[in-house]
Amino acid sequence: MECVGAEDPKKLMLYSYWRSSCAWRVRIALNLKEYLKLNPFGCVPVLVDGDIVIADSLAIILYLEEKYPQNPLLPQDLQVKPVNYQAAKIGANMQPYQNMPIIAYIKEKLGQEKMLAWIHHHANNAFDALENLLRTYPGMYATGDEAFLADLFLAPQIHSAVSRFNFDLSKYDRLLKLFEAYKEHPAFQKAIPENQPDAPTT
Repeated sequence: MECVGAEDPKKLMLYSYWRSSCAWRVRIALNLKEYLKLNPFGCVPVLVDGDIVIADSLAIILYLEEKYPQNPLLPQDLQVKPVNYQAAKIGANMQPYQNMPIIAYIKEKLGQEKMLAWIHHHANNAFDALENLLRTYPGMYATGDEAFLADLFLAPQIHSAVSRFNFDLSKYDRLLKLFEAYKEHPAFQKAIPENQPDAPTT
C-alpha cells in the first residue's frame, strides 16, 4: 500500500500491510522516533528514502536508528545490548508461525484445532526461551524501564498470540508484564494493526 501524502521527495516513502508483524515493529520504531509527528502518513515495511530502498524490518529499524538518533532503540550498556538482539531474533523467528499463508496451509492440511495446537506449540517454545532470557531484567520493558529493540520485535508476536490465537500467557510472568506495558505505551498502541489506515473496518 502506498501511503497518502508521500509524494514529497524530502519525506520517507513507506509501504505497509495492516496485519503484518514486520510492518508493526517498524511502526513502533517510527512512533518512538517521533517521525510520525513530521510525517503522519508513515506506514511500513518497505521504506524509500530518496534513492535508498529498504525492504527488511530490522534493516529499516537500524537505518532509522542511525538517521534519527533521538530516542535510541538500542541501549548503550554492552551487557544489555546483545540481549536486545537475542530477544529480537526470537521474536523474528516466531513471525512465520503466525503468518497468514503458512497458517492457511496448516489449517487446510490439519484442520482448525491442530492448526491452533501447532501455533501454540511454537509460541510456547519461543516464550519459554524469552522468559528465561529476560527474567533477570527488571523494569517495565524487556530489558529495563525503556522500550528498546527487543520490545519492537516482541510486542507484535505477543499481541498476535493472545488476540488472534487465544494464547494463555498466565504462566509467563515476565511476558505478561510486557504485554500489559505495551498496552499503555502510546507508540505501541498507535502501531497495532487495528489502528492502521488499511485495516478492515468490519
